[in-house]
Amino acid sequence: MYKQTIGKAIDIVGIGLHSGIPVNMKLIPAKSETQGVVFIRTDKNIKIPVNFENVVDTKLATVVGREGAIVSTIEHLLSALTAFGIDNITIEIDNDEVPIMDGSSAPFCMVLEEAGIVEQKSKKEILVVKQTVEIEDNGRFVRVSPSDENIFDFEIKFDHPAIKRQKYSFKYSVENYIDEISRARTFGFTRELNYLKSIGKGKGADLNNVIGLDDKRVLNSEGLRFKDEFVRHKILDAIGDMSFIQKAFLGRYESFAGSHHLNHLLTKKLLADPKNYEILQA
Repeated sequence: MYKQTIGKAIDIVGIGLHSGIPVNMKLIPAKSETQGVVFIRTDKNIKIPVNFENVVDTKLATVVGREGAIVSTIEHLLSALTAFGIDNITIEIDNDEVPIMDGSSAPFCMVLEEAGIVEQKSKKEILVVKQTVEIEDNGRFVRVSPSDENIFDFEIKFDHPAIKRQKYSFKYSVENYIDEISRARTFGFTRELNYLKSIGKGKGADLNNVIGLDDKRVLNSEGLRFKDEFVRHKILDAIGDMSFIQKAFLGRYESFAGSHHLNHLLTKKLLADPKNYEILQA
């Protein structure tokens, strides 16, 4: 197996979930086989490589930043790039936030399929988990452990009749990701959205890009794409957050009520001790 980039440049236009501002983004094949995933803020001429050292916020989304420039809400795009095995890519963007699209990663998957996947000359590197690493916080946890397969197990519990307790186990393949995970949308509660808007966030959120919930029901007229769409979206997010290891991943990821913040701490802890993993060439 060899490292991969995309076959041609693709333009994407949308709005930011939190800013509500129009965003122009361009995915560009990478010339270097060592660069990884790199954002370029074209309005500031600043490069922001995707690595855990550049993570500046994980409260509402995963945010990277450098030299005063940030790119927010990157997890859905990173999830699609990871699922398609893209190792190296340049992403030009003219604002603070990746377009939210429909709230899932499916639009990004469609763009990647249109662009095509191209092998490069260097061998792909795989991070193989050798021992269990866990982050726990008041009963919530994220964990990686050794496995011969790439598996994401996630469980959530919400005191809401449309969610309740949901659990899903995802066994990775590109086809499984497209069918089972990519279409799962982000979700939010009206009470939370009202608060976010009061602090200048969530300005771009509507029922075209978020599953909306009041205290009793789903507000979207078309309903859910999956009966357990909520937990599937959590897996989508986790795949994006785990891309910060900057290698293909072989292991079992497990979580109960995990978050962007816990995933960030997990990647840091995993990489902090070489005994936790082994790097192999495919």
